[in-house]
Amino acid sequence: MVLPRATLDWLLDSDPALRWQVERDLLDAPPQVWEATRDRVPTEGFGARLLAAQDADGQWAGGAYFPADASPAEDGQPWTATTWALNDLREWGVDASALTGTADALAENSRWEYQGLAYWGGEVDCCVNAWTLANGAWLGADVSGIARWFVEHRLPDGGWNCAWVDGSTRSSFHSTLNSLKGLLAHEQATGGSEELRSARHAGEEYLLERRLLHRLSTGERVGPWVSRFAFPLRWEYNALSATDYFRAANLHDGGAPDPRLAEAVEVVRADRRGDGTWLLEHRHPGRSWFEVDGEVGEPSRWLTFLGTRVLQWWDARH
Repeated sequence: MVLPRATLDWLLDSDPALRWQVERDLLDAPPQVWEATRDRVPTEGFGARLLAAQDADGQWAGGAYFPADASPAEDGQPWTATTWALNDLREWGVDASALTGTADALAENSRWEYQGLAYWGGEVDCCVNAWTLANGAWLGADVSGIARWFVEHRLPDGGWNCAWVDGSTRSSFHSTLNSLKGLLAHEQATGGSEELRSARHAGEEYLLERRLLHRLSTGERVGPWVSRFAFPLRWEYNALSATDYFRAANLHDGGAPDPRLAEAVEVVRADRRGDGTWLLEHRHPGRSWFEVDGEVGEPSRWLTFLGTRVLQWWDARH
């Protein structure tokens, strides 16, 4: 799949946090090119702005998952606390050296809003634990306890559900995908283990059995959110986020992509416009430090990058 030159130039005319990924994944630029761009992320644009917002105690906005001043009356989930900041910085490619001392500071100063549990020990929510597993592996924190937690809390159908603590025994698309992302990031950073790889592959099978889109019991679509694309991705499941995960997992594991991904890939393709762009269909409500994409209803650089990356990977292998 070839992007129109004007669309490619538009993607390249972006913050270093996105540009280096366009250079690496869409242009197949030499490492010295995209690495030089990635090295600018901590000192320019989005990365520099978010690093500058870090508190003296290592946190952001005074909290682990929620900011210290969070209110039940707020419109939507606030996205300014520590976990969300670390997720963004890691995904933008910031080197851990830009956060020297952060892992130790969070171990000393940050506690989960749930029962005051220690930050790097995780808590009971699959998604929270997945992000903490990935962020801990990136920053060099000891997250071995969280890694074991995922093996122990995988449900009989193969995946995970944040509602397990309330008695749920069925996996969730949202929880399973976020868990898989955390496990893969941990494995890429540390090498992982056979036990964790087995758990990851079982979680992938949970989604593949459902072709990433359908209920296994009835065959119906799991929800309108599966084909509604937003950025930042946050916690919500959709076909673009899921196929981009399977792209990363396939490149890590090797072999051919699973053919059961085909329908979900076509859901992604169906949203591509004639100029090669994807529109930002909605934005998850809630305050953030700053916006990193365009307005709702307008072309999205980040979604266009992700959608193009998925289609280039898929089409090159079929």
